[in-house]
Amino acid sequence: MEFINQMYSKCICLCLILIFGAWSSEATSRNLEDAAMYERYEQWMTRYGRQYSSMNEKETRFNVFKKNVAMIDSSNSDVNKPYKLSVNQFADLTTEEFKSQRTGFKGLRDTPRPTTSFKYENVSVVPSSLDWRTKGAVMPVKDQGQCGSCWAFATVGALEGALQLATGELVSMSEQELVDCDVGGENEGCMGGYPDVAFLYIIEKHGLTNEANYPYTATDNVCNTTEADSPSGSITGYEDVPVNSEQDLLKAVANQPVSVCIQAEGAFEYYSSGVLTGYCGTDLDHCVTAIGYGTTDEGIDYWLLKNSWGTEWGEEGYVRIQRNIEAVEGMCGIATSASYATV
Repeated sequence: MEFINQMYSKCICLCLILIFGAWSSEATSRNLEDAAMYERYEQWMTRYGRQYSSMNEKETRFNVFKKNVAMIDSSNSDVNKPYKLSVNQFADLTTEEFKSQRTGFKGLRDTPRPTTSFKYENVSVVPSSLDWRTKGAVMPVKDQGQCGSCWAFATVGALEGALQLATGELVSMSEQELVDCDVGGENEGCMGGYPDVAFLYIIEKHGLTNEANYPYTATDNVCNTTEADSPSGSITGYEDVPVNSEQDLLKAVANQPVSVCIQAEGAFEYYSSGVLTGYCGTDLDHCVTAIGYGTTDEGIDYWLLKNSWGTEWGEEGYVRIQRNIEAVEGMCGIATSASYATV
């Protein structure tokens, strides 16, 4: 009996050793993984010049970073996806923080927008591909900074293109005038706005000044009426693209750059290259400028969009998203809120 008890005790001890050993091994593995991730985090901080006010904040940001990197790495491990993501400058932000700092479209209104005419309605033939950059109608990529002013950048991108096509001259126009001066109504500077309302402001003011006169600051300021009263380019009106029609959007983009609004979360936030496909919502929160379209060698139709997050994001500041999808709203809702200037 004593022998059996001794053997039983030895078995219990052996089991405990094995269990503790497994726990220890798992903990060591986790520690090694965290150490490698933390080193990656430190390298990322150095690259983007990130500094935090306390160790607690640094640890909090590390946990956000770790979660975002896991999503990015998981996506990139799928060889069937025709796009890649990157651990970019937004990797330490939560989705909520990112939206508040880097988007700015206030969303679709509860009541439908007033119907405008659509001058491209009867267009029947368009090029198979188009890039307005090659035709001199697109200014270099800009950066809205930590200000919810995407609506101003999308408006100005469409405006610059329309003016270039009408005059032959490409001039960088002022987003800051819209941020500072187109306020008091639906547009609220860094708190968000609507491109169509911005077009109305430009029409009523008989134009918009240029960026050299009224440079961008990424902050809400008192309107500089002196500069705002010195327009550099004017328009006669604007038109909305009919809702939920990628074909009508194609007709418009084939003729000029167009302001479009989308949902810019998840994979879009970390987009690096390729054609963004797959699930993307239609809860519109960000506006960009559609400057072209095409088809990849693999047969994927895409829209070419100019973003306002600087040249380190995406394909030097641009993104391609899938075109001609089954949903009428288009990828990320691109066909639900599009407009352009008329000159």
